[in-house]
Amino acid sequence: MNPNANVAGLSLGGGRRENFFFCLLEHYPDRGRWFLKSLHQVKDEEIQDRDEIITAWIAQYGLQKLIVDFPLSRPLCDNCQLKCPGANACPQTAVKEVRREMDDLLETDARMEKENPKKYEQTRLAAEEMDWAKDLLHKTADQHILSRSFKRKLRKGFVPYWHRPIDFWIWKNYYDQLLSVFKTSYDSYGHVSVMLLARLKYLLRHLPTNLDLHESSIQIVLLELYRAKLVGKFQLLQLFDLDLQSMARETLIRGIEEKLQLFIYDNDFEMLVKNPKAFDSFLLALAGQGVLMNKLRSIPEWGNSDGGNFIVPDFK
Repeated sequence: MNPNANVAGLSLGGGRRENFFFCLLEHYPDRGRWFLKSLHQVKDEEIQDRDEIITAWIAQYGLQKLIVDFPLSRPLCDNCQLKCPGANACPQTAVKEVRREMDDLLETDARMEKENPKKYEQTRLAAEEMDWAKDLLHKTADQHILSRSFKRKLRKGFVPYWHRPIDFWIWKNYYDQLLSVFKTSYDSYGHVSVMLLARLKYLLRHLPTNLDLHESSIQIVLLELYRAKLVGKFQLLQLFDLDLQSMARETLIRGIEEKLQLFIYDNDFEMLVKNPKAFDSFLLALAGQGVLMNKLRSIPEWGNSDGGNFIVPDFK
């Protein structure tokens, strides 16, 4: 890794006129430390075009890697040149692989239920019991016995004009946790407006061609921080409580500072605690550490076959 390598997070979720933040982390290998070098807010009252501010900021800091929380690729149907036989008969390799795995999961689960229905139901009920002593990530969603909610998701199927292959990989590994902790699933385009997609398409045309772009998910970054014991279960829930979220962010950031050898100036720290959009960009920048340090979870080739460059950090 080059000396003083840097990485930034940029969360563009929300409306067209919503303020957003850049969060730049810089690594100093000789000191073994990370520094939050820049936390820049782009406000509505900025005179310069906000998209131009993004490109100027990237140039100013010589940014090498940028992590974002919006889709960098489109569903496979968007770029398909084949004579379409219909969504259910899609011949794309990635789609066929995803559907094969989905069918295998459902068939195995059905066989287990048929072989011993009483034990199956007892195990399922025990797995779905609310137990605060239980590790949230004690099993992935695709490990049997499958939860009822995950089976419903699998039965709805994979739609190549809406889903991307990475969606299925995320479902397999995080579906139950995303639903129980954040009350959400993950679909690439489930929470992305047409206006934001159009803005992204414009923005990508103006970014430096040598900028290394990656995509990640704020909720998944939080779950990986939990896996590495950098955040507790109650802190995760407090992040979404209006009365407790500022305190939860402060506690979480303090722990990250200490355990990840990260230095944050007081003014930036205060902004991260008070502003959830700044905090989101900070989490994406933390995900980018995994790119620089080569500490990422392995994703099968078909998961990023569309060029989305989705990453999941490994903080352990």
